[in-house]
Amino acid sequence: MIKINSLDFLTKNKIKFKDEDLLRKSLTHKSFDNINNNEKLEFLGDRVLGLIISKQLIEMYPDEKEGVLDKKFANLVNKKTCYQIAKQLSLKKYMFLGESYKNRNKSDEKITSDCLEALIGAIYIDNGFKITEKFVLVNWREQIEKSIETYVDSKTKLQEFCLKKYKELPKYLTYSKTGPNHDPSFKVGVTIPYSKKVLGVGKSIKIAQQNAATKLLAILKINL
Repeated sequence: MIKINSLDFLTKNKIKFKDEDLLRKSLTHKSFDNINNNEKLEFLGDRVLGLIISKQLIEMYPDEKEGVLDKKFANLVNKKTCYQIAKQLSLKKYMFLGESYKNRNKSDEKITSDCLEALIGAIYIDNGFKITEKFVLVNWREQIEKSIETYVDSKTKLQEFCLKKYKELPKYLTYSKTGPNHDPSFKVGVTIPYSKKVLGVGKSIKIAQQNAATKLLAILKINL
């Protein structure tokens, strides 16, 4: 039986399982147990992860087009990203694998990333959506922040317009920060000469600035 307190990634994320058998099942590959394994939990966890990431992206980029959000989503939930998160959690050392799979590097990425999704499914069943959402947002924080790099760079576009027309830079001012540290919300305003202040909201100051710039460009009818 797994001792919950011995699992570093659970302690770090302040998660306790009421059902230890469910936790064990989430870490069990079919090569170890062909009946009581994590395949169905992986199926569930994949959907829960998708819901959490979709919700987060819509909140982060309220003015973005569906096609751009779809690309960001795919980058955040693919096997490569899940594998990176699983490695950060040292998840593999807790997995139950059959002898034939323990040293198979070729399938390591898929098996380990699937296990992470199964763990997410188990956390959802045992602890509910809010705790699962916090677990995902905390552990995907770096990847979510990087998603801004694929954003259509509204700040640069607005800066180029402002320098060319007015010979000065747009001015950004942060007005507020609300929400818990793991899920903050920033409100930022941007102004340029002869234009009203426009506000943008985002999960980081950079994202809020981008959203504000996007809105102002739309008002100015400048295509991205």
